[in-house]
Amino acid sequence: MFTKIFNTALITAMAFTSLTVKAQTVSANVDGATTVNSTTTSAPVETKAEATANAKEEAKQAKTEKKADVDTTWKPQRRLWGYTFGDFYYDAHSPAATSAFGKETNYNGVPTGRNAFQFRRLYLGYDYEIDKKFKVEVLLASEPAANTSVANATTANVQNGDNLVDNKMAFWIKNFNLRVREVWTGTDFVIGELSTPGFALNEPGTNAPTSLSESTWGYRSIEKTITDFHKNNSYDVGAALQGTFDPATKNFGYVAMIGNNSQSSLLSATAANSGFFKIFYGDLWGKFINKKLFVDFYVDYAQTSSSVPATSSAPLIGQQEHHMFKIFASYATKPITFGVEAYTQALANATTVTDVNKVKSVSDETVHGLSLWIKGVISPNKWGYFVRYDAYNPATSFAGADTYAVNSGGYSTYDPTVREKFVTAGLDFTPAKNIHFMPNVWFVQYKNQYDPTNAAYVPDNHTLIWRATFYFVFGK
Repeated sequence: MFTKIFNTALITAMAFTSLTVKAQTVSANVDGATTVNSTTTSAPVETKAEATANAKEEAKQAKTEKKADVDTTWKPQRRLWGYTFGDFYYDAHSPAATSAFGKETNYNGVPTGRNAFQFRRLYLGYDYEIDKKFKVEVLLASEPAANTSVANATTANVQNGDNLVDNKMAFWIKNFNLRVREVWTGTDFVIGELSTPGFALNEPGTNAPTSLSESTWGYRSIEKTITDFHKNNSYDVGAALQGTFDPATKNFGYVAMIGNNSQSSLLSATAANSGFFKIFYGDLWGKFINKKLFVDFYVDYAQTSSSVPATSSAPLIGQQEHHMFKIFASYATKPITFGVEAYTQALANATTVTDVNKVKSVSDETVHGLSLWIKGVISPNKWGYFVRYDAYNPATSFAGADTYAVNSGGYSTYDPTVREKFVTAGLDFTPAKNIHFMPNVWFVQYKNQYDPTNAAYVPDNHTLIWRATFYFVFGK
């Protein structure tokens, strides 16, 4: 009996012990402990805290790897910049205010003896890089003439002067464009209101040329280039490809552009040909001899009007158009840089000519222009000098016995009757970077092409201005 009772108690104890161990094992597995028995060892189980920590570590590693792929050396450009130039001038001699001489100059209509302080250009620009691919350029300009109109002036007699009718200076939009860099290797695409390749394009850090005639001449503060002086477009609303044939060295390149031929002016609904014709610009440039020699070939073409039917008093005027061919070259050494710019421009159906027999006919005209300049250093970083000479012939086949009338579809200031010679020279004092004071002389001689016996003949004349020019740049 005792043995049976003992055996029963032993079996019951063993069964209870077995159940207890099993329960502990299940509980331990749930809590993440390790279960060990005589035959197997279970794998470690990750806790919730460990899983969270591991996930954070993996995210941190992924973020670090992503940062490693980003170019941290590039900093987006956000640049406000500007410059201005002007003078204290003394007009030693000018043609009469009623004269047709000097219509294209800044001093047209200024009376002899006037002396004044004057701004000739104020620029305020902003460059904004959206990212490495896209850049926006904004430029506001005010370029007032020395002779403002009276308070009751009309739009017609203040145009091209950048003055309001109350004689105040005003900003207007000169550039507003989007640049797309590297549309293919070595070429940018630009759309909006932008500089043409005529002479002024200057976009460092892009695939555009930086050494066209204006920037190489370097003294726009003294005077425009010869083609700018005689009204070739320096900016227009349109689109352009600006590229280099050798992107690594940028020694050779091109510009191809199409524009409205309206510059900053809005297209007019009342002008019959406004917006119907376009102008095409092309440019090839190259740098040689370790970039000391720069050569630039430029061409443009534009139709400017449709044909005008004949009347009882006027012959048929065929469609008007013009195209220009220009070459510019400069050579730069340490003490001296010199340049030459020559162009020819064909103006189709530009004038109506009345011969000595009172017979009228429509004539094409050919313009020739030549500019020579030299600049150099007198003392490093302080004093320099510049000298320039231009010769301009607006009509190479002019007949002095005939009389000429300009047809309306051409340049508003074009005058085939007057040849010009322009001379400027001066000193350049630079007390600090981007600050210039430049005493200079500014002179234009006008020679009438009519024969002295022609009733339309006007005696030769000139404009002579003595100037103390100031020029400063900020933000670039």
